[in-house]
Amino acid sequence: MAPGLPTAMDRPHFIGIGGAGMSGIAKILAQRGAKVAGSDAKDSATADALRALGATVHIGHAAEHLADDATCVVVSSAIRKDNPELARAAELGIPVVHRSDALARLMDGLRPIAVAGTHGKTTTTSMLAVSLTELGLKPSYAIGGDLDAPGSNALHGDGEIFVAEADESDRSFHKYAPEVAIVLNVELDHHANYASMEEIYESFEAFADRIVPGGTLVISADHEGARELTRRVSSGSGSVKTVTYGEAEDADVRILSVVAQGLKSEVTVVLGGAELTFTVSVPGRHYASNAVAALAAGVALGIPAAELAPALAAYTGVKRRLQLKGEAAGVQVIDSYAHHPTEMTADLEAMRAAASSSRLLVVFQPHLFSRTQELGKEMGLALALADASLVLDIYPAREDPIPGVTSDLIIKAARAAGADVTPVHDKADVPEAVAGMAKPGDLVLTMGAGDVTDLGPRILDRLAK
Repeated sequence: MAPGLPTAMDRPHFIGIGGAGMSGIAKILAQRGAKVAGSDAKDSATADALRALGATVHIGHAAEHLADDATCVVVSSAIRKDNPELARAAELGIPVVHRSDALARLMDGLRPIAVAGTHGKTTTTSMLAVSLTELGLKPSYAIGGDLDAPGSNALHGDGEIFVAEADESDRSFHKYAPEVAIVLNVELDHHANYASMEEIYESFEAFADRIVPGGTLVISADHEGARELTRRVSSGSGSVKTVTYGEAEDADVRILSVVAQGLKSEVTVVLGGAELTFTVSVPGRHYASNAVAALAAGVALGIPAAELAPALAAYTGVKRRLQLKGEAAGVQVIDSYAHHPTEMTADLEAMRAAASSSRLLVVFQPHLFSRTQELGKEMGLALALADASLVLDIYPAREDPIPGVTSDLIIKAARAAGADVTPVHDKADVPEAVAGMAKPGDLVLTMGAGDVTDLGPRILDRLAK
């Protein structure tokens, strides 16, 4: 039986309750019997899903939204210090708990798998959640995206395993103590919090040091950043086992082949001296690699590979990760969360393989001024993989503008690489622009971590006319 409510979290108030990470924790607490309340900037299907679980969700931020009897206030790193509910919490003397601390408390007494890496965390966490559920193990999980319906990003299960996405962006993954930790890749990102690769390595080392004695680090053998982390971790002492996976010849769990089969892949690995072939129900080598990481992590917990491998085929995608939004006038519209050049390249290459001779049209929205400043050129090079792209203005999220940093950095780099790129400053103009470009058989990819995802249905409506 999974544990009950952590002490002092029976009446939590979440500031920004509709966010991917925050809503998952709120959902699990509600399912464990907590009286959950919170606020968010705008209403959403996620807020409705929380209300269906009995949570009180206020729209907008105001001091009066915080009840006097709240036992804690849960915040993420995105919440500004001048938030009125945060100020009210200080007045009332209500403890403020970071999202990562709340999640860590939910894992107490369970067998946690923490999934880390610059890219692929949501997909790999989802693959584990779905496959372990398919095997009847009733895991708890907290994911950075919805599996299907709004609010499906988290679940309180009765089993002993807890699968969690471990976020490195604000170093919050240092709070967890996993039995198994996965590191998919290590690259420089989150430039507002990390000044160099050395800082990134130090942060991931600190995460690896949190693995419990006797636990396992599952880490990629294909990414140089991950290999460097493996060298650093291996040079230390301790009782943690390291298991590498990938296509590299020295990988402990070696990928022998990834064979594309339309929007699926057939993957063959060598694990424990035996060959094993299974299906991954999403396209692309990077998704196949994520599935092998999930397989290695499950085996580290004692789950037979022959049982887990076929169960991984039950994962058919997560919202915003190459999610088919629909088809109109012979044009398929697909949504991608990719916002870092590595992710963009991986998703574009996956769609190229799946699309065969179809044209690939991209609607890209850069995410964060700091990321665009550091990686704008690389984003432009990635867009050269598309037949044509529309590039929107930068989605600021939590950041203030940086002088001189605009989407032009990406557009100039893309054009220098020979790409067909058109700037679009008003999102409302995108559906008409796509309709003027797209022909039957084309694939349209809306790409980015901001609100570009909202354009898919509008593009489909315009194409249908």
